[in-house]
Amino acid sequence: MIRQIPKSSSKNRPPPPNSFGLRGETLNRVSAGGTNKYKHVIWDWNGTIIDDVDWCVRCMNTMLARRGLPQLSGTEQYRSVFCFPVIEYYKKVGFDFEKEPFEALAEEYISLYQSEDSDIRLYPGVETVLQTLAEHGARQTVLSASEQQNLFSQLRRFSIEPYFEAVLGISDIYAGSKVERAKEYLSGAETSRVLVIGDTSHDAEVARELGADCVLVACGHEGRASLLQNGVPVLASVSGVLDLFRQ
Repeated sequence: MIRQIPKSSSKNRPPPPNSFGLRGETLNRVSAGGTNKYKHVIWDWNGTIIDDVDWCVRCMNTMLARRGLPQLSGTEQYRSVFCFPVIEYYKKVGFDFEKEPFEALAEEYISLYQSEDSDIRLYPGVETVLQTLAEHGARQTVLSASEQQNLFSQLRRFSIEPYFEAVLGISDIYAGSKVERAKEYLSGAETSRVLVIGDTSHDAEVARELGADCVLVACGHEGRASLLQNGVPVLASVSGVLDLFRQ
């Protein structure tokens, strides 16, 4: 089950975000001190901060079973076919858009994913990494292909919202590209000291488009062999990120 956070008083609750999810108290918290190569860390969400891979396999297999289609054998096969935009992933697992439109399938998937018995959690050590980076003065942002309000909801459930200067989702549930969202947010900013952390080749694409560095983790939605083809460091988990800030 998703860990629910205790209710807090209005005095302790973070202020509401503006159009980019910016929170003044968080900016003050993470901007003090620290001299590191990277001043701004842009985090992917699903498969990087939260471990939802097994749950995604279960949700997809439920949909495939309802239609008599072959199910995914497990996480290894899932990681070999998952990709962005996810409409291509849906094609790979066997859906026929002439019979059912992608939009209807995406709505069904989101309904399953957000059900009360959803089994997702933070990856071990993630909160320690977020806290350590904040203490070293790194600004931190979430950039996700999740719908904006769904993304906010998940952050609040795990009590980690205050670590982030901005929370950037997209306007629909179809998990398309994050590139334009990232460019909009960082428009005019110096990106040579920005690090993108994610779990898919799309995160490496985002970093290239921004002119930022990238590190990928092989515990998420895409297999290690595929990630290595992007020519960027691939870590076993996000815990290794701290080594980059010790160099």
